[in-house]
Amino acid sequence: MPTYVYETITETETPECFEIKQSIHDAALTHHPETGKPVRRVILAGNLLTKSGAPSSSGSCGCGTSGCC
Repeated sequence: MPTYVYETITETETPECFEIKQSIHDAALTHHPETGKPVRRVILAGNLLTKSGAPSSSGSCGCGTSGCC
């Protein structure tokens, strides 16, 4: 199950970030599960892995004839 990062939506204080495990089929949260404050999902860039499992520096995933799926 993937872990998603969320942050509170606020104009007056520093946003609070938290992680939560959710199914990819679950809808994104709209409110903090404990405080009820409005939240948004944070999109993070991950490392792409090549077929060998090493991080790719070229930006392609290394699969398929053109280098990308």
